[in-house]
Amino acid sequence: MKIIAMIPARYAATRFPAKLMQKLGSKTVIRHTYDNTVATGLFNEVWVVTDSDIIYQEIATNGGNVVMSSKAHESGSDRIAEVIEAMDIDVVVNVQGDEPFIRKEPLQALINLFKNTDGGSVQVGSLMQPLHDAAQLNNPSVVKVVVNKNNYALYFSRSVIPFQRNTEVNVTYYKHIGVYGFRKKALLQFIQWPMGVLENIEKLEQLRYLENGIHLKMAIVDFEAVAIDTPEDLERAKQILSQNEG
Repeated sequence: MKIIAMIPARYAATRFPAKLMQKLGSKTVIRHTYDNTVATGLFNEVWVVTDSDIIYQEIATNGGNVVMSSKAHESGSDRIAEVIEAMDIDVVVNVQGDEPFIRKEPLQALINLFKNTDGGSVQVGSLMQPLHDAAQLNNPSVVKVVVNKNNYALYFSRSVIPFQRNTEVNVTYYKHIGVYGFRKKALLQFIQWPMGVLENIEKLEQLRYLENGIHLKMAIVDFEAVAIDTPEDLERAKQILSQNEG
C-alpha cells in the first residue's frame, strides 16, 4: 500500500493572510509542518501543494517536495485531488499546512484505519478526541461528531451533538480533528459531487461524503491541534515552541 501525505498550502488565507510564511522560531509555519510530517517516517512521500510562488520557493529551496496547483480551488481537498489524479498511490493523508506541531501518533492512528482487518472497506478516515471543555462544546468553530458502535461517523455539526435530553445517561462528546485520509478513488469522486444541502448549511465539506453514502471511519486520539488561524494563535505557538525547546 502506497501512502503519501499532501499538505495543501494557500497563501491568501482570509483570516490571517500569509500565515504559513510567518516565522515560528527559526523556520516558517509551513516548513515546520512539512518537516514534522516527514519526520514521522510514516509516508512513502510528503508533498506540499500550493497556489503560491512564495510558498513554492520556501519548500523547494529547502530541499522539500512541492508542486504548484494549476487551478483556483475552493478547498484543500480539491487542490490535492488535482495533483494525485496522475499519481500511482493508494491512500493520501491531508495534513493541514497550519499545523506546525503535527506528530506521529495521530497520523499513525489514521493510517491504521486503512490497514486493520476491515481496512479494505474504509474509504475515508479522520480523527476525533473526547471533548470536556464546555466553552469548546458550545463554540460553533469547534466541530463535533457522533459515531456508531464501530466508530463510523453518523454526523458532524457545529452544534452540540448529541443533545442530552436524558440527563441520567452519561454522554461522551467528541471534537473532530480535521486531518483526513482518503483512498484515491474516494477523493476523486468527492470533487465530482456538487455541494450537498447539509454541507452548505453547516459549511463542513466532510458532510458531502455522508450525503453521498460514503462512511467516514474515525479514530480516537489524544492530540490537541494547534492551528495557526490568527496572529494570537501564532503567539501561542511561539510560546509552545519555546517551552518544547527549553
